Amino acid sequence: MELRSLATSDGQLRLSLETVTLDEPGADELVVRVEATPINPSDLGLLLGPADVSTVRAEGTPERPVLVADIPQQRLAAIRTRLDQSLPVGNEGAGTVVKAGGNVQHFLGKKVGMLGGGMYAQLRKLRAQDCIVLPDDVDVADGASMFVNPLTALGFTETMKAEGHRAIVHTAAASNLGQMLNRICLADGIGLVNIVRSNAQAAILLDIGARHIVDSTSPDFQAELTEAIADTGATIGFDAIGGGKLAGQILQAMETVASRGVTTYNRYGSDAFKQVYIYGSLDTGPTVINRTFGFAWNVGGWLLFPFLQKAGQEVAARMRQRVVDELGTTFASHYTKTISLVDALQPEILAAYERKSTGEKYLIDPSL
Repeated sequence: MELRSLATSDGQLRLSLETVTLDEPGADELVVRVEATPINPSDLGLLLGPADVSTVRAEGTPERPVLVADIPQQRLAAIRTRLDQSLPVGNEGAGTVVKAGGNVQHFLGKKVGMLGGGMYAQLRKLRAQDCIVLPDDVDVADGASMFVNPLTALGFTETMKAEGHRAIVHTAAASNLGQMLNRICLADGIGLVNIVRSNAQAAILLDIGARHIVDSTSPDFQAELTEAIADTGATIGFDAIGGGKLAGQILQAMETVASRGVTTYNRYGSDAFKQVYIYGSLDTGPTVINRTFGFAWNVGGWLLFPFLQKAGQEVAARMRQRVVDELGTTFASHYTKTISLVDALQPEILAAYERKSTGEKYLIDPSL
């Protein structure tokens, strides 16, 4: 049984559980019983697409629930290439190998972490090279989240170094990913400015040793952000919010710091280059950039898989090995609730995980 997402050309999103028959694994393939797979924001992008979640309604039966939601007509053009296709969901997961091809028999019975899509399923067939054997003392719940968030956090520091920066600004910083990034930066001696949206989020980071935390709801946010950037020397930011003014506010604070002590007027602003990468869409509204920070700046998009392709096999292998070595510490994940595939299609549970609230991460166990 597998969870599928279908966006129809007449403007409906349909989420359902479908029976899938797997062929025998090829020589270099495995069949894995999926026992843990997280719900990440990147998964929600495929699961829900551009549907209006306020219109979600239940159909089907208790054993085979179906959720239906409306997709506004003006949003259909953006997803025209996926229309009327039933798509599997779930980027990563972990479980036990139950069948193995002739060349990879040594995987049989092992716990593995997996990357490759289609993880919201009871069984998943995939190439052995897309799996990593988990250490004996690592639970499948930790192994389920060993790719997207850990590699993204490491990708931020690799990007920082490759582009000649020495410290980072990160938004939505109390998330699982943000906590991992904080641990990496503390261990590696990298300055990090953590932007949060509440005292509760700040407390999460304080408990794990974060040194620079700024609350975007503070009336003195811009001044506090500027001082944190001055302390760290951050000239690169990674923004999970996407919409709103935050990317521009980060650039403005960087420019203010870069301009300190400058006595000669330059109508083009400082020469210090400032970069903000948007890697998420917690706010789906427009990105607002008030250009008050000269011309030495850039705002762009950042995604994990294009980064890994550009970084090359040696860098990617080094990153993956660090994740395996530190899976129970630096890259440990925390979950609010474990649910079944049937639970994932209950309207009230979908509403909870769709909110993407900090500190509320859901894990699916398809074997339940």
